[in-house]
Amino acid sequence: MMRELLSRENLLSALKRVEKNKGKHGVDGMTVKSLRGHLLLNWEEIRNSLRDGTYEPMPVRRVEIPKPNGGIRLLGIPTVTDRLIQQAIAQILTPIFDPAFSEHSYGFRPRRRAHDAVKEARSYMEEGYRWVIDMDLEKFFDKVNHDMIMGLIEKKVKDKTILKLIRKYLKSGIMINGLEVISEEGVPQGGPLSPLLSNIMLDELDKELEKRGHRFVRYADDCNIYVKTKKAGLRVKQSITTFIEKKLKLKVNDEKSAVDRPWKRKFLGFSFTFHRSPKIRIAKESMKRARGRIKELTSRSKSIPMDIRIEKINEYLVGWCNYFSLADTPTPFKQLDESLRRRLRMCLWKQWKLPRTKVKRLISLGVPREKAYEWGNSRKKYWRISNSPILHTTLNLAFWRKQKLKSLVDRYNHLRHT
Repeated sequence: MMRELLSRENLLSALKRVEKNKGKHGVDGMTVKSLRGHLLLNWEEIRNSLRDGTYEPMPVRRVEIPKPNGGIRLLGIPTVTDRLIQQAIAQILTPIFDPAFSEHSYGFRPRRRAHDAVKEARSYMEEGYRWVIDMDLEKFFDKVNHDMIMGLIEKKVKDKTILKLIRKYLKSGIMINGLEVISEEGVPQGGPLSPLLSNIMLDELDKELEKRGHRFVRYADDCNIYVKTKKAGLRVKQSITTFIEKKLKLKVNDEKSAVDRPWKRKFLGFSFTFHRSPKIRIAKESMKRARGRIKELTSRSKSIPMDIRIEKINEYLVGWCNYFSLADTPTPFKQLDESLRRRLRMCLWKQWKLPRTKVKRLISLGVPREKAYEWGNSRKKYWRISNSPILHTTLNLAFWRKQKLKSLVDRYNHLRHT
């Protein structure tokens, strides 16, 4: 297996993936761009140490990412060299473990995505399973038991050098403010190997749910179980919590876990309508987050050229729309489009600054001279003027299309019909 890991084909594939994913530097400060040069100079030494089992991974760099709900997600960023090796390990382990994973598991798996998980959840609701047990695992990536995960890997991997290397990655430690902290438990979230290790661990939960005959969908540590009554939901929640905490040695977050109607919960950024044949909709929290990001990108206080501002907005909106185009209704896309254009009108009005500039610009957009003078000298606030008839008709949809602003509604319609 070590020969397979160190094969030219496997390593080139891993290198391309690491370069494609980009990402920040680790504790050694080396960037992804410098990786190829580093490997040309040092690969023979790295390869030999991997072969004889003496390779020592560097600690991961701890980064705190704010969560939308106010909490903090802890990420561990390995060095780019360790990312390459982890990716190479993941590539040889995936064909061994993935085929045996549950059909109801969708996170970080080849040819599977979040949209498939959401569609399966909807199908359970259509079958009459209209109560959901929304299980939240508390700090899952920080709580994984090392001996347990290694025991599960050892069932299928017999190469002792590979096993030793994986354990070293689990125990590689975390660098916090220049001090190294030893990892006694957990899988640092952020390395290429972490998603596969989490699936190996949580496959035990999947197998238990399948054995009990439950309808469920899991995406990484997001697990939803669908039942027909609230009473059944409470019973299943209690017994599955016991299994997770006693057998898997993980902790269920009682505050965030619940038995509720699916349309009152969110799953992977989506929710559902309450109809007999439910429609997929965008969760309120996801819309709130999108509006917040648009507000940041269209902040009046950020004095950046309009073309650069629009470029950044397009970059964000295209990715957002690609993901949320699964929703069955175009209304949220229309609302965000309108809100975005109003905010851009506000930015442009401020950018014009002087009354004479405003008058001149309005005239160039076809506004009669008297009207242009009246509005150009208006003392109304930026936000109020951004919604005025004069700016609505001049800085309209056609105007913003000329500025190369992408329309969410247009993209949504295109994605829904392709």
